[in-house]
Amino acid sequence: MPHTYSNLLVHVIFSTQERRSAIPPAIQSDLFAYMGGIVRGLRGMALAIGGTNDHVHVLMRLPQDQSVADVVRVVKTNSSRWIHEKWPERASFSWQTG
Repeated sequence: MPHTYSNLLVHVIFSTQERRSAIPPAIQSDLFAYMGGIVRGLRGMALAIGGTNDHVHVLMRLPQDQSVADVVRVVKTNSSRWIHEKWPERASFSWQTG
């Protein structure tokens, strides 16, 4: 449809495994910026990312051909891998499943 417009805004909240305090303030800004880059890489736009030591809020605009579940899966997988690589002492870090 040539004149179709969509504005898909999604607010996603996900937590660390067992709501552990695993995101200290010292790494939050780097982590949130990295997550924004992941969303951009998926052709979305991270409008706001924030959170505390045990969970993250992401407000993002998604293209209509991306499912929320797929984007969240990629954000969680890639950010977890990045945390393990950047901070090896956080090898036990993981996101809650689901």
